Amino acid sequence: MRLTRRRLNRTLLLRQQLLERGTGSPSALVRHLVGLQAQEPLPPYLSLAARLEDLDPREVSRALEERTLVRIVCLRGTIHLVEPADAVTLRPWTDPVRERELKASQVVRPAAGLDRERFLAALADVLADGPLPQPAISARLAERYPDVTPAALGQLARILAPLAQLPPRGCWNASGGVVYDYVDRWTGLPLAEPDVPAIVRRYLAAFGPATAADVTAWSGVTRLGPVLTGMADLVRHEDADGRVLFDVPDGSFADEDTPAPVRLLGTYDNVWLSHATRDRVTDPEKRRAWMGANGGVGNVLLVDGWLEGIWRVEDGRVRVVDLLRPLSPSEQAGLDEEIARVEALLGR
Repeated sequence: MRLTRRRLNRTLLLRQQLLERGTGSPSALVRHLVGLQAQEPLPPYLSLAARLEDLDPREVSRALEERTLVRIVCLRGTIHLVEPADAVTLRPWTDPVRERELKASQVVRPAAGLDRERFLAALADVLADGPLPQPAISARLAERYPDVTPAALGQLARILAPLAQLPPRGCWNASGGVVYDYVDRWTGLPLAEPDVPAIVRRYLAAFGPATAADVTAWSGVTRLGPVLTGMADLVRHEDADGRVLFDVPDGSFADEDTPAPVRLLGTYDNVWLSHATRDRVTDPEKRRAWMGANGGVGNVLLVDGWLEGIWRVEDGRVRVVDLLRPLSPSEQAGLDEEIARVEALLGR
């Protein structure tokens, strides 16, 4: 089947619950989406509120406190909010991403030459009595490596070891620095050998149809072409340029004329970062309006399924800082409704 760009857009929004909000739990949605980027505390809540009919943010906080959701560095080498079973699987699968970070990071460079086995043993000794704040981990490692900066040692620990960020970090309206513990100790689950075909199927169910390069853009893991071509159960489609798109056999599709309501998403919502050409929800020119020197300049406003504006939270209110085209009266009404929903969330 050949799929137009607009139909791929609508199908992505359908699979992401951005055409119609769902009524499930936050944890179930996090599992379906194979995690939510959570580099900052607020964006996962915005992502969930855009997809769920009635989000109680305290339910997410309770899940973090009860260890049924976890914050950990995994996909693309960034913090994600995931279920425990995914935390102990996605972390080992994405180890090559952090190996590249280890080679490229200026911060970690003073510690990059340390014997890895000895360093990890030192870190285990530091964390032997339980979780510690990031500054304390860095300082105690510096006692063992006095010739290396604490910042470099702390960053090396974050890169090499499977450390989860513990609450209150990421909890709703909660303050607190980053506290780390080993993810297997925190969750009670052992680190697991990843079932890569199973991960690919879950990605396709939530983000497909897609190419191997798209899976790499989403995960940071390379050399996935042979994996997808070797999965006999996948079906194949084509995009408008004739590129082969892989998909799960029961993947749902939306018609290209399906209406797409206004949605307010967080800065790094995964729908925005999970395809190689980054054009499923934007034109390249408009994406440049979002890109700053060090990443996104604000949260993403989708109108009719496409990036049409940038917004920010200021003093608990939504401020649209840039509209990339004039809105029709019905689109403006949709935006006003979404703003009211998000401001109600922010006020909880």
